Amino acid sequence: MNILVVDDDPAIVELVADTLAPAGMRVTPCVDSADAMRLFEENDCDLVILDVMMPRLDGFELCARIRAVSRVPVIFLSAKDEETDKVIGLTTGADDYVTKPFLPRELTARVKSCLRRASYTREQPADHLLLCRGLEVNCRAHTARLHGEELALTPKEFAMLSVLLQAAGSPIATRDLYERVWGERYLSGSSNSVMVHVRHLRAKLAAIDSEQTFIETVWGVGYKIAP
Repeated sequence: MNILVVDDDPAIVELVADTLAPAGMRVTPCVDSADAMRLFEENDCDLVILDVMMPRLDGFELCARIRAVSRVPVIFLSAKDEETDKVIGLTTGADDYVTKPFLPRELTARVKSCLRRASYTREQPADHLLLCRGLEVNCRAHTARLHGEELALTPKEFAMLSVLLQAAGSPIATRDLYERVWGERYLSGSSNSVMVHVRHLRAKLAAIDSEQTFIETVWGVGYKIAP
């Protein structure tokens, strides 16, 4: 197993590597968060361990960027132990949150637990296939069809449709939709980007099937897939 460890403290990265090595895990070290996405893309990472407080790019923003392109398990390893920080970390898309200083056996156990859950998820035959009233989105093949006709979607439109389908009719807040699709922190003007992409996505769906409403606006909240 290859674990990407992102922490601006080289001693922590080395300690994590020494902790996980006896369990047969190899660590890809990263002490500059700005390089993390490049290392993530270049290495076949099975799990990512992130510090929260880092210069240039903090752990929360980095986790959002990873979540926009991958479902690989993410664990925060941080000295920040406030409940608010833990909630933000898990809401951003992390699978676990471990505080420093950590117990080596506990960290190893949590990493193994996340890897087991990820392995089980990958084994489910239809996990990558999202279906809804003629819509068929294949996350693995990165294809989308409506009534068998291929939808020509941009990467962000595809990600947006996938996120909405995964919510299975539950509303997604505009802020969450933006951060998950764009992988960036939500700002005051970000809602316009979401609105424009939703409009384009609706138009492409309506070009094939104008009789059904697929994406509903939930006023004051965001958007959802119509039931």
